[in-house]
Amino acid sequence: MLTLGMLAGRAELELAFAGGVDAARFEAVGVAGLTALTVSQLLEGEPQRRLDAGCLVLVTGLQFRGRGRAEVALETLMEQLALDGCAGLVVSLAPGAHQPLPQAIRDLSHALSVPVLVTTAPLREWAKTRHRLQESRLAGAELRASQLTTLVQQVPSELADPRAMQRIADWLARALQVQVLVSDPHRVLAASPATAAEALAPAIIHSSVDAAASGRPSGPHTRLISLGPARGAGTVLAVARGTAPFDDAEVRLLGHAAKLLGLLDQARREYRAAAETSRAARRAAVELLLDGEVDKARRVLAAQAPGLLDADTVRVFVVDVPCAHRDVAVRRCEVVTEGRALVIADPRADRRIVVVQPVRPGRPDDGVGADLTRLVAALGAEASVGGSGVYSMSLLADALREASAAQGFALLQPDAAALSAPNTDLIGLLPPRDAQLWARTLLDPLMRHDAQWEQMRETLSMALAHPYTVAARRLNLHRNTVTRRVARAAEALRVDFASVADRIAVGLALELVTHREPPARSMTPGTPRTPGAYAPTLHSLLSSPQITAWADTLLRSARGDRRDLITTATVWLTHEAHLEPAARALGLSEATVRSHLRALEAHMSRDLGSLGGLRDLQFALYVATGKVEIAESRGVLVPAT
Repeated sequence: MLTLGMLAGRAELELAFAGGVDAARFEAVGVAGLTALTVSQLLEGEPQRRLDAGCLVLVTGLQFRGRGRAEVALETLMEQLALDGCAGLVVSLAPGAHQPLPQAIRDLSHALSVPVLVTTAPLREWAKTRHRLQESRLAGAELRASQLTTLVQQVPSELADPRAMQRIADWLARALQVQVLVSDPHRVLAASPATAAEALAPAIIHSSVDAAASGRPSGPHTRLISLGPARGAGTVLAVARGTAPFDDAEVRLLGHAAKLLGLLDQARREYRAAAETSRAARRAAVELLLDGEVDKARRVLAAQAPGLLDADTVRVFVVDVPCAHRDVAVRRCEVVTEGRALVIADPRADRRIVVVQPVRPGRPDDGVGADLTRLVAALGAEASVGGSGVYSMSLLADALREASAAQGFALLQPDAAALSAPNTDLIGLLPPRDAQLWARTLLDPLMRHDAQWEQMRETLSMALAHPYTVAARRLNLHRNTVTRRVARAAEALRVDFASVADRIAVGLALELVTHREPPARSMTPGTPRTPGAYAPTLHSLLSSPQITAWADTLLRSARGDRRDLITTATVWLTHEAHLEPAARALGLSEATVRSHLRALEAHMSRDLGSLGGLRDLQFALYVATGKVEIAESRGVLVPAT
């Protein structure tokens, strides 16, 4: 837009500020158009309409001979110019005329802030200027329309788009040749160029938001605009440039941009609140699953992810990333597994992300493992991922332990990934057909009758994994009911559940039959085994080279400990996992034995308070040292020939 200073610089207009008028004060005033009046029109009361804001009024034919009608009419015109927001008044004088403007006109110019200029140029030059002003105004209107169109195009398809604010800031910086900063009291939300944050921070710190909300400049060529719906809101748009001040059109454009940025900021806050609520629900669901409370977890997540936890089996993945990158990695994991898995930042370890993938029949993989492997590769050298095998939903804690161990092994792999954990999942290494035959033969006394089996399978699985009081609460049964059912099962199977070895063997058989995929031609419950047919034993299942390698790998780290952890564990298991008799046999204090067991847990990545952890320790020691007995060593659970 042309300004009074620019017009005064054109030699052909012979234009200058009238004597006594502060030229520096008005040089930057923008001129949007030109209206010409003759002295006759002025004396007849013209203009009789509202003038356009930013209009420059040219009056021709004036002669001042004392205070007369022309001077009075001119004073009235100046009052109208002030009311209508016009750019100023130009008085055309004849070339060589020495008639100064009356003092009253100059005083009124100062009082009304209406600049008065004089010109001696012919009217044809002003006609050309009017045409230039019209062209400039049209070009300005087209520019503003184009800018508004482009600004609207910056609005994202999703208001919660995290890059939307930055795109608008970048566009504003290019369109107005300014520095742009969008910030709240805690962080920079967008800056363009990157140095804008440093340049504009002092203006935000030393200016009140109330002043910014009113749109008043807070410094030379600087604007602060609150993005909140009410004054005093914390998020602010700050813009500055070192050249010309902002004109009205630019200020309006900044206002439109601020409204869009305010909507994006509101959406960002609401999305964050909703995301936090969603993540809290997901964390609660995973915690319930880790406690075996599957039904409660399904109810917690029913509204947010309907049907996600309907599956009976599950895989767990553990992604390990540097602490500083975990929040970003959590969001990326959520994106790549959306609708297929639960993702939480593990509250127990500040580097770890837990991904829970329900496994539906016929869809054992669903691509989650492959997607996480690609994501870990993109996250960099310090990221890794480990995965578990397929577990029952109620055994999520066991799956998490296996995935955590696999993640440790993943650090040694070229792609930093160890999925399905073949070297950490014992059950995955057992020959499927033989394992199923062994398990079904062992459990045959319970499986012969469907009603008895349906009652026993859930009760026995829970009772072997937890104290009877805890099992009763989770099963919604009385403790005495659980005790009676377990006693009947022990009698039918001819085992002693006071023995760790018997509990481990029956627990393994239950997991194989109820939670792991059966072989292609599995035996049906209650089907009698043909006399003389091959009957696998637990010893034969644990005799393969793969199991030997698994046991050596599991105990390798513990063997390198300066304490004799292997001996402590062997004696502890020999005394049915009781501390006091084990400590007496070892000649150590109970506290020392307890610290040895905790160290062993860390080396093995197993929880020795769980049946699965005890099972892996017992089998590894049995295979690697031969000094620990399994159930068959006691003369029980051996199939009849």
